This record gives sequence, C-alpha cells and structure tokens, in this order.
Amino acid sequence: MSKLLVSTALAAGLFAALCPAMAADAAHPTHVAKAVEKVEGQSAESVLSPELAQVPVAKGAMKLDGATGIFHSYGYQGDGPLVPAAGDQQSKTHDVEAVKTEPDKNTYLVLEGQKGADPAYNYGTHFLFQGHESAVKVDGKSHGYFTRINLDADEAHRVTLMATQDVDGQPLQTYDGSTWNPFTKQLLLTAENGKEGGVWIATPDYPSKVTTLHGVFGHASYEGVQVDKDGNIWLVEDAGGKTSKTIEKAKQPNSFVYRFVPKDKTDLSKGGKLQALQYMAADGTPVTFHADDLDGDVKAAGLKELHTAGQVMKAKFITIHDTDKDGTEPFIAYERARAAGASPLKRPENGLFRPGKDFTEFYFTETGDTNVKTGAGREFGGFGAVMKIKVANPSADEAELSTVFLGDVAHSGVDNMAFWDGDTIAVVEDDGDTAHTQRKALDSGYLIDLKTDYAKGAEPVRFLAEGRDPSATIDSALSEKAEETGFKNDGDNEITGIHVSDGNATIEGLLGVKVPTPLANGWRVFYTQQHGDNITYEIVAKH
Repeated sequence: MSKLLVSTALAAGLFAALCPAMAADAAHPTHVAKAVEKVEGQSAESVLSPELAQVPVAKGAMKLDGATGIFHSYGYQGDGPLVPAAGDQQSKTHDVEAVKTEPDKNTYLVLEGQKGADPAYNYGTHFLFQGHESAVKVDGKSHGYFTRINLDADEAHRVTLMATQDVDGQPLQTYDGSTWNPFTKQLLLTAENGKEGGVWIATPDYPSKVTTLHGVFGHASYEGVQVDKDGNIWLVEDAGGKTSKTIEKAKQPNSFVYRFVPKDKTDLSKGGKLQALQYMAADGTPVTFHADDLDGDVKAAGLKELHTAGQVMKAKFITIHDTDKDGTEPFIAYERARAAGASPLKRPENGLFRPGKDFTEFYFTETGDTNVKTGAGREFGGFGAVMKIKVANPSADEAELSTVFLGDVAHSGVDNMAFWDGDTIAVVEDDGDTAHTQRKALDSGYLIDLKTDYAKGAEPVRFLAEGRDPSATIDSALSEKAEETGFKNDGDNEITGIHVSDGNATIEGLLGVKVPTPLANGWRVFYTQQHGDNITYEIVAKH
C-alpha cells in the first residue's frame, strides 16, 4: 500500500502539468445526476464527475510520524480499537472504538527545508496542514493536535504530528479552520468551541510552536478564517442556536461574521480592533439577537429579506473590542457582538474572497438547521445559503450583504467552500445523519456559478456525490442510540476541507489574489471524507 500511495500522490501532483488538455476539460466537470442514496446498513462508493478521479493522500489509520501516547494515528487517537470487536457492546462506561479525530479544513503550502520526527529524512516541499476537530478529554480538557500531510513522502513519514501543546504547555484545543498568514508567516487555527474556542497561531516548522491569542480575538466558535491584502483577519462563526419549542426543528440565528483589524499585520499579538457585521432590515432597523425572543429571531422580517433573491441589505462592521481601550484579557467575542448590536446568522461556517476582485467581495456559507422538517423553511434560511459581503476595500466599514444561492432540501447544509475559478465556488454539504435519513440522500459537492441566477430554477453542477464507507456505516448505526449508550463518534461521512490552492506561501500567493486554474498550472484540489475512515483525497483529472 505504501508504494502505491506515494506513486499515485506524486502522479496526481504532476498530471495537470503534463496533460494540460485533460486538465482543462476537468476544470468544467459534468453534472453527477443524483446524490448517493442512504440505505440503512449499507456502505456505498462516492461518485465524481466523469472527468475527475480521486487519490487518497492520507488515511485515518496511518500511524503518525512522531506518534506519542494517545496521539497515534491521522484519524484516531490511541484510546481503543479502530472498529468494534466482534460482540463488544457500547455503554456509557465502555467505548467500543477509539475517538476519531476528524481532520478538518486543509491548507496547502509549498515550503522549503521542512523537517519532521526523522532528522535523516527528506520530507519534500509539498505539504497539506489541518487541525482535528475531535479529541480525547482528560480531566475535562480536550487533548487535540494538528498535523501536516507530507505529500512527497512515503507512508511511514506521510503524516507528521506537528504539536499537541501550546508554548505554555497547555493541551491544544480541537481545531476546525486553518489558513496561512503570509504577513506573519504563520498558520491560523480556529476552534469552534464557544467559551473554549478562539484563534491560535502556529509556526509551520517542526515541532510547531503554538500560541493563543484569546486577549486579541476573544473566545467564540470560530471556524472559517481568511486574510485579506491589508492583513485583516476575517472570521466566520459556527454555533447553532437554541431550538424553538413552537416552530418545528427551527433554530435561532446565533453566529456572527467578524473582522479583526490588526495594529501591526506582521505581529498579531500587538492587538487591534475586533469587529462584527451588522445588517439592516429594509426599514433601516438593525437585525439583532434577542435572548428573550427566540421565535422572533427565527422569523425576523430582516432575516426573510436577506434570504430573498435580489435583495441587497445595507451593512457595516462595528467594533466590539479594541485592545487599546479594552486591554488584552481574554473575553467572550459573541457576547460582545450581541451587546453591540451585531447581526446573528444561521450558522455561517466558512468564507473566502473572490479571486481577482481586489478583496472587495467576501463569500461565505450558511449551514442552516440541517433538518428537512425545519419550520424556518427556505425563506428564513432553514436550508442554508451562500452569501456575499461587498465592500469598497477590505478595510472599509460600510458594506452590502446579499444571498447569491439559497438552499433547499436537495441542496442544504452547505459548509466548507473553495473558489474553483474566478466565477465558481465549490461548496460541500454537511447535512448530518438526520437530514440524510429524511431526504434519503448523502452529502454532495456543488459548483456554484456566480454568473447564474439560481432563483430562476437553475441548479448547480454536482461534481461529487459522496458515498459512505463501512466504518461510517457502523458508526451511523451506533450513533442512533448515542444518548442511551454514550457513543461519541459521528456517523455518516461528511465532505470537509475542500481546498483549491497552488501552495504559494508569499503575499502574492494569498488566497484571493490570483484566479485559480484548477488541476493545472500547479493548482491542486483536496478534500477530506470526514468521519468513518477519515480519508483525505486529492481530486485529479481522470486519464
């Protein structure tokens, strides 16, 4: 397996350069007619557009380069077997499986001189970094880690354990988002863990030095994170709200879009201003969070207007924390956002700048309620959306907010995203086991064409109909009784970490500067089939 994995991965990296004609065809993939059906007790293979293929670059069972203690494998911690033993029974006092670490968002970089746990080994120059969003808890604390897939390496050196503690010796959190900051030459890692969440900075060298910035960014359920040309950090929060008792399966908008404006873009520890987005209803009233009116927020007039095709909402960034005035003690960012009158949304998760637009258009996904029965329906964002923030320049406070794609039952729970080219966004679903069962369909990946008016009935191209691996099939059955048995792992596979990049680590390579040419000219495409076997793939042109 080792030789095959290395040879196929290397071939994937070289193929686009050697076969530009095939890569050009693959850049405009054919629609996959339908999602993979969810059938109880059955696994299923994924289906890609006929022009595309996928190559595994890391598998969950791979032992880590530098493994130690419970930090054992790419997709599993060392606290149990990878699959349940025959006849073993899950209970609240006994786990039948190891905790699956769920590698999440990917960041691809081309770097020279990188080291690993083996000082004599050449780790190459092509790397894929990711945090892991689940971990063993010891004394109530998560013991997370982040890793680096060495795309040029053999299996024994394929995935390096980069860090398990911060510079103060504290265990790392579980991470969801990641991106590269070329101004500081560091990775930004985000944790969507509420009062335990936040932003961490990590060096790309081995072993990585990880530092917290809770007095600068505060605590929140941050996931999406991107850097603009001015060095500002744009953050998207993923925190589901409380469920209504009167509007079926509908959840209160509860998450915010943030922007951090640093005093020194080369050193984030020097502080700056944290801002949150506020938008106005058509009558000019700000749309805000109401702790005492859950149902009113679920069906707010401004929320409906935002999810109406063609509607453009006036918006602005408002400052909720300034280190010059408020100091650098840790704080709760979402509490300050609520108090300042920022506008909550239906689980915005990830965002990116449209390439070639000089960082004036920021697009983000909104996941919604992930339940087919949501009483919020389409009109109040129950099935999610893709949204756009338009600004005159990336540091401007005044903005416009609009919906460019409104989800429905068949296209819902959109989560991770990547610009496929200058006009197309690859978005992938994370609709969850409940919605999968309700609609009898697993997750898909779509190409959203920004030149198309989807309000007139057009549908996006499905380039990936995700299947379900055997491990996820087992876990899905076990998770049905999780409340009774204490089963901790997730069930059906999820598409995460979709990433299109040429790996350029310079300021000129900042995502949003250059228009991608997917599968050609050094631009590579990755995603992770999360849960189950936790396999990270590279998508390549089929040949």
